[in-house]
Amino acid sequence: MSESKTIIWEGESGNEYKYWIASKDSNFKDEPGNYIFAKQTKPNTWVAVYIGQTDSLKDRLANHDEDSCIKKNGATHIHTHTSSNNEKVRKSEEEDLIKKWKPACNEQHKSSF
Repeated sequence: MSESKTIIWEGESGNEYKYWIASKDSNFKDEPGNYIFAKQTKPNTWVAVYIGQTDSLKDRLANHDEDSCIKKNGATHIHTHTSSNNEKVRKSEEEDLIKKWKPACNEQHKSSF
């Protein structure tokens, strides 16, 4: 990744999650993780556009199925961190963050929480 800044995203539960901030064209490793497509509205101020989890950051972020929504909503960066091989742990974090931030491109998930 070309940038080495980090950000803390807080979930609805109050749990804090540390993410690396990378440009959208960065290359990612074939590792499980959580990610946030985000747009910077002013220095150090971010809006979550889409929040997800995957068993391969490399595969998932290279060709995302919500890409048109992500582009339409102006995502400029991807915030990521590698995490547990346990999908249940990753999904719990994903749901916690979606509940608090209500990203525009996660509309299809809201009714399931």
